[in-house]
Amino acid sequence: MGWLRKFFSTESMVPERLRVGELLPTEEAYRNLMRLAVPSVLEMVLMALISMADTMMVSTMGTNAIAAVGLVTQPRLIMLCFFYALNTGVTAIVARRRGEGNRDAANLTLRNAILVALVIIAGLMAITLPFSKQIIRMVGGVPGVTLEDGTTYFRIIALALPANALSMCICAAQRGVGNTKLTMYVNVISNAVNVLFNWLLINGIGPFPRWGVKGAAVATAIGLCVGLVLSVYSLFHTHRHTAFLRLSLHDKWRFDKSALMAISKVGKSALLEQLCIRGGFLIYAMIVANLGTNEYAAHIIGIQFLQLSFSFGDGVGVASTALVGQMLGKKRPDLAHMYGKIAQRFALILSIALAVVVVTCRAGLVNLFIYSDTANDQYVRELAMRVMIVVAAMQPFQTSAVVSTGALRGAGDTRYVAFSMILTVVGMRPLLSFGAVTLIGKTLELPELALIGAWCVALLDMITRMVLMLRRYNGGKWHAIKL
Repeated sequence: MGWLRKFFSTESMVPERLRVGELLPTEEAYRNLMRLAVPSVLEMVLMALISMADTMMVSTMGTNAIAAVGLVTQPRLIMLCFFYALNTGVTAIVARRRGEGNRDAANLTLRNAILVALVIIAGLMAITLPFSKQIIRMVGGVPGVTLEDGTTYFRIIALALPANALSMCICAAQRGVGNTKLTMYVNVISNAVNVLFNWLLINGIGPFPRWGVKGAAVATAIGLCVGLVLSVYSLFHTHRHTAFLRLSLHDKWRFDKSALMAISKVGKSALLEQLCIRGGFLIYAMIVANLGTNEYAAHIIGIQFLQLSFSFGDGVGVASTALVGQMLGKKRPDLAHMYGKIAQRFALILSIALAVVVVTCRAGLVNLFIYSDTANDQYVRELAMRVMIVVAAMQPFQTSAVVSTGALRGAGDTRYVAFSMILTVVGMRPLLSFGAVTLIGKTLELPELALIGAWCVALLDMITRMVLMLRRYNGGKWHAIKL
């Protein structure tokens, strides 16, 4: 057991050439990570579970409804990618300022990020709202099957973009200073409100109308608005005068060149990364959608559990981002390196447990989305269960890649992350998936085997991404990045 103790010891995590001073004792270091990681993991997992509950409620209307809502996922994420990029910069910079103890600069960064978000919101809504139907048709919407419901869902989600984006921005800043408990409360409450109104508006409970897919979209919009109110309250509440982040209407709400340049330094590479990721995932989803509605419904079910498992790694990655940024702000790159390694160890344990659960419980998990009176229910069920095997195989590679990526983002090394994502998500995944779907699905007319082939391509993508991220992280070049 000595090798296991050494593997988890902080002394084995940082090479001598990278050390600046004494490392923290192993127990203290893990305790510091857990303080941020546990609330963050709970937040991400509960949000993913609530999202799954959303899909399960929609599934009562059949596989066409699942596919219609699923079609909206990638266009919506493309809209949000601008804010993910912005928030990457916000979290990294606020974490640095937290480490430096520079409260005024952190709040200036947040104010400028909010102003930038408002400009982006106006531009995106002007583009997406008039062309909602064309967008859903482009990603695979079929008239009379998924196009109409998908368009309705997308339009309502687009109208709720201001609440979604601004809440994300504020929560990103709070994570940078380590307030992961606060962001957990905000997102869990807002998503719980979403589920409540799903139940009321999808099925028409009591005096509420039976709106089906439209009701699911309206419920999501209501939940997002609640999240915005809670996140804004966390900044303006008078009792929070001692908090590191606190805004006031009397602050200088205008663009600041230095703050914008700092955000841009991290955010521009993050934006390239996000655009490439979303573009690659969109193409991948469109390729899979061409296999047919039933195959795509099985794909969406698999995606639900992949997103759930991703949330575990993402939660640990958030803690890694914050701690790496804060330690670099304190001029302790060796401690930043150590915390990234600890996060990887923690994520590895989670991934093994998740893989076991997915394999052993896949039948019961898939049945949560399939109803016996649904058309082609047995075919979709069996196909989704095969997909779940690949989901289980992806766990160790996914969590390691996600956590390492989070650490590199916390250091501001977004250019390398963007390059890696372009190579894997934009290059490898779409090309190989197209080959699998065309050869197996169309030429050989085996759509079910083509779907598994497309998922195996995603597994190869994840393995490659993990190797690239770990190589960069272990090299330590990111230690010297200035923000």
